[in-house]
Amino acid sequence: MALACYAAGVVLLRRTAVRVALVVALAAAIQVAPLAAPLLLSSDAWTYWSYGRIAAVQGGNPYEQPPSAFPEDAAFPWVGAAWRDTTSVYAPAFTLASEPLALAAGDSHERAAWLFKSIAALAMIVAAALAARLGARPAFAAAFVGWNPVLALHQGGGGHNDAWLAALVLAALALAVAGRGRLAGVAWAFAVLVKWVPLLFLPLRALEARRTRRRLVHAGTLAAGAAVLAVATWRYGLHWAEAFGPLARNAELRTRFALPSRLEQAGLPGDAAVALCLAAFALAYAWLLREAWRGRARLGLAAGAFLLAVPYLAPWYLAWNVPVAAVEEDPAAWWLGIGLSAYLLPQTIPI
Repeated sequence: MALACYAAGVVLLRRTAVRVALVVALAAAIQVAPLAAPLLLSSDAWTYWSYGRIAAVQGGNPYEQPPSAFPEDAAFPWVGAAWRDTTSVYAPAFTLASEPLALAAGDSHERAAWLFKSIAALAMIVAAALAARLGARPAFAAAFVGWNPVLALHQGGGGHNDAWLAALVLAALALAVAGRGRLAGVAWAFAVLVKWVPLLFLPLRALEARRTRRRLVHAGTLAAGAAVLAVATWRYGLHWAEAFGPLARNAELRTRFALPSRLEQAGLPGDAAVALCLAAFALAYAWLLREAWRGRARLGLAAGAFLLAVPYLAPWYLAWNVPVAAVEEDPAAWWLGIGLSAYLLPQTIPI
């Protein structure tokens, strides 16, 4: 019912003038509502807490030592079973940020969940407000992000760091529009160094800028990236680069809602299903590069196509797609975002 009301609401806002402040206020209410509940549908926030404690409390290195290396730690009993023997898969900016949050949470799993849930909810509210600034239809753009019940359930409810990604990417886009190229570069650097996903967008943005003769300022990206990596190297050595190892292993996992799994259920061999989806994405991305070369970087479609191809698909990954789709005049991306939200709504834990 909530998703049907969301879809009807955003369709109505395409044709109706509504005060943006009211739309953002309702978005804030929707995004903070799950804070009243305990951690929902995923234990990832407790895994973030554990990685932060490994470095900040135990004096270890989350890129070398998994949670199981510290079975006496307060966070260990709350880490998901699938992650207990896995070193961090997250980029170094997020791991560095997790340390003070782990200290603030102390030994309380409830406080840890509340911290990560609150930050995720706030990030989604920021994303909705930024979407209103960026979109040609401000009320529609804000509602498209902020009224989405699946995002609220898994961000304010689950505390996932994908919400950080959404806010940072939209901040980068907004700063670029405002002519603050260096600060936009800083936002892009932090987005990539929270989670590697925005690397998907950068070639499209670069080609669009070249075609439209928009000046790209790389100084902010390079300076911020170098600063974060320097601190990460001081803190973790070069082991932060090893995050790609467990990340690649996790990418081999399957969830039953992922399109490759659906093809496998239909009788296609598993490896062939994955290869087919990845090949389809490669073709789609090549077409999107061509679109960007013609002057239109369609980030929403790029993220949506990627979600259709990955073998491990979780509902909180909608934060990669829905916010950027909201700020583009791209009906195909809008409908893909709504369709993915409806498709992933029944999924709880991605198995």
